Amino acid sequence: MRVRSPSVSDGYEESFSSSPSFANRNVELAAYAHDSDASVFLPKSVTLSHVEEPKEDVVETHEHGKQTVDAAGAWISQAWRFLVQPFRWISMLCRELDGTFVFGVMVVYGISQGIGYALSRVVVDYYWRDVQGKEPSTVQFYRGITVIPWDVKPLYGLLTDLLPFFGYHRRPYFILAGLITLSTYLSLVLGGKFLASTALAMFVGASAAAAIADVTIDALVAMKSREKPELGTHIQSLCGSCSSIGSLSGFLLSGLAVHIFGSQGALGVMIVPGILLLILGFTINEPRLPRHLWRSGQVGKQMKQACSTMWATLKIPQVWQPTIYMYLSWALSPDISEGKFYWYNDFVVGPGFSEEFVGVIYAMGSVGTLLGVGIYHKYLRHWTFRTLLMWAQVLLALSGMLDLVMVTRVNRKLLIPDTVFAVVDEGVSSAIGRIKWMPLLVLAARLCPPGIEGTFFALLMSIDNLGTLSSSWVGSVILRLTGIRRTNFQFLWLTVLIRNGMRLLPLPFLFLVPNTDPEQPLLPPDILGYAEPTLHDVLEGESEDEEDTETVKLAVLAPPSGDNQVEHP
Repeated sequence: MRVRSPSVSDGYEESFSSSPSFANRNVELAAYAHDSDASVFLPKSVTLSHVEEPKEDVVETHEHGKQTVDAAGAWISQAWRFLVQPFRWISMLCRELDGTFVFGVMVVYGISQGIGYALSRVVVDYYWRDVQGKEPSTVQFYRGITVIPWDVKPLYGLLTDLLPFFGYHRRPYFILAGLITLSTYLSLVLGGKFLASTALAMFVGASAAAAIADVTIDALVAMKSREKPELGTHIQSLCGSCSSIGSLSGFLLSGLAVHIFGSQGALGVMIVPGILLLILGFTINEPRLPRHLWRSGQVGKQMKQACSTMWATLKIPQVWQPTIYMYLSWALSPDISEGKFYWYNDFVVGPGFSEEFVGVIYAMGSVGTLLGVGIYHKYLRHWTFRTLLMWAQVLLALSGMLDLVMVTRVNRKLLIPDTVFAVVDEGVSSAIGRIKWMPLLVLAARLCPPGIEGTFFALLMSIDNLGTLSSSWVGSVILRLTGIRRTNFQFLWLTVLIRNGMRLLPLPFLFLVPNTDPEQPLLPPDILGYAEPTLHDVLEGESEDEEDTETVKLAVLAPPSGDNQVEHP
């Protein structure tokens, strides 16, 4: 509260008050009194009339300082929210979906597949080049062979869905995958130099273990996506984020591991994912089935019923049409990455990158995939399937021109170092590739009928991996036809140009993809179980034999939840 003192009339006061130092002292004391309501303790000669109203420049300075502090506080608050947002998001998913499920996604997609993919791109390539001395086209062909275990994922899906061990559908398969991974990589590291065929068989075994773990967690992903469709895009974003972060960590680690331990010793890094898979197998939350539900005598009958249900579902146009596009989108985009890898390491005509920097290049690719997941989750997850896939395919073809710029050394004419351009190239291409892949994953999850989610999702992913196998083998043929060898890269530019042109070939087949929102159901109501189908509804559009009738009825497992019918082109 501001207090005004009466005017002072004592005679001795004028001489003191006329002194500048005394006046300043009076101002200080008056200001103190004004701020602390202590005017009663001031001498009579000091009045609050010495306290002047603040000048405009002082007010402006104060307001400017206050605005600066407010802006800094707002920036810090936004930065803090940005940092804690992923943790809050994961906490929400743990609360809504189950913490052990989220942990399983992190282990399988982030560690087993993320780091495993990084090793296959760096450590395994160096193993084939340095230890086995193979050509780029041969290694590209070997890569296609190691994908074969992923093409029989429906078999793993049937086993996880229908063949429980000790009353559990998922736990035993995680444990099995961990044991295979541990034994395989321990043998590769400690067993010395194997024959190329033996080493290839071991890599195929390790790939099979990763596929078993993948199909097991895929079953849980499909089940959670069906149970809570509003979180379907969140689940796929979690899977993609874990995969990207795992790949980033794996690439940064793999180049350094090759430099320290060598091409063969660095394979020991995969022992860690094997251990984590074992831990996941013993800790994941899964109810145990009663003994009478997992008797061996029921397995054959259930497997036959599941196969019949899958076949009945595949015959639905809303399912087989996008499935064909999923295959073509990969098969018509040749993979020539082994040619680029050998060129990266060539000191004569290539940039001659070190092992560590090759790992950094691929690590920046993982950053790009993580960015692609973020862009999809933030801006693109509500786009229709057809629109998003069209633009992603076009951008993927255009991004391939960055490879052409680098292999023709145009970037040097533009004064852009090889190191900078290689990192940017890998990051941009990986981001666009991830944006293309995310809607395909959401589409696959939406096409899974109730009751056999794991098996059917595995079937769709096996078709997807069959496209990857075709892509790798087509790339191997192109590398061989253009004469790409360990030391010959004369027509690498032509190889890149052919690949870029072929990336546009899937566009005419986009009519096979539904032009619907990702959150809308894609399967007919009778398959989803929205209503009990009549005999006519079951047989409509299907074979009229009794086996197919019983098959479709088996698919009606979920409780009624609506009667929306999605319009498809």
